[in-house]
Amino acid sequence: MPSHHIPSGLPPALARVHRTLVMAVLNVTPDSFSDGGEFLDPERAVERALHQMHLGADLIDVGGESTRPGAERISVDDELGRVLPVVERLVGEGVAVSIDTMRAEVARAAVDAGAVLVNDVSGGQADDSMLPFVAESGVPVVLMHWRGHSREMQQHATYPTGVVHEVIDELNDRLRAAIAAGVASDRVVLDPGLGFAKDADHNWSLLKSLDALSALGQPLLIGASRKRFLGQLLAVGGEPRLVEQRDDATVAITALAAAAGAWCVRVHDARGNVDAVRVADAWTAGNDE
Repeated sequence: MPSHHIPSGLPPALARVHRTLVMAVLNVTPDSFSDGGEFLDPERAVERALHQMHLGADLIDVGGESTRPGAERISVDDELGRVLPVVERLVGEGVAVSIDTMRAEVARAAVDAGAVLVNDVSGGQADDSMLPFVAESGVPVVLMHWRGHSREMQQHATYPTGVVHEVIDELNDRLRAAIAAGVASDRVVLDPGLGFAKDADHNWSLLKSLDALSALGQPLLIGASRKRFLGQLLAVGGEPRLVEQRDDATVAITALAAAAGAWCVRVHDARGNVDAVRVADAWTAGNDE
């Protein structure tokens, strides 16, 4: 049976969950690839998050800056203006909130407002102050495999010695950097960064090798939801499956990732994914009578 590593520093309600967690995405942006603009209004964003919690999500990942391929960076003030009102409202409603940001200033404001996890897609590389802040705050952090900002990342989708080998090496480097900055190793979650500086074949190779990624000894977060490689897989007549029609494929990956021992999956719609992690938990716990 796979081991679900659980990071230290989580609130008790999350720390007690011994199945794969479901993290629901909340993009408060005008330009995210899946739902850009849909939840830019704070009232709609909060309503969406509460609905996802009602469907069984364990925590909400609030992000104010799009990281879709080609996206341009926004100012720190714009990012703060988008995320803080939503984080504050959700924390007030008793929701466990993760802050999806590459900026230490935004992470600090969100944690001060009650966020319980920092999710940095740059793995602490976009802002030299991020890892020292995480060390100081004591909150768990997700460090994703990253090779550059959205506008340039696909230029770096080359892996001469193999994508699995290179991603593991680079994630290990980020883990060492976090520890050197004072972050407790048991508070670090790793994310292979599906779709970030990776093509479809790279993504599938990484998913097939979750056991090798798990050998790093850290909890894993898997974010495959609605991504381009799923649209390519499900293409008909050369036309990729529409973004909003990729949820069934997302649920399939969630079940497989959960059965492989992933700590958390990051998804756009909780409903089917909540069912999938529970099925996977029962499947891996089953034994012959």
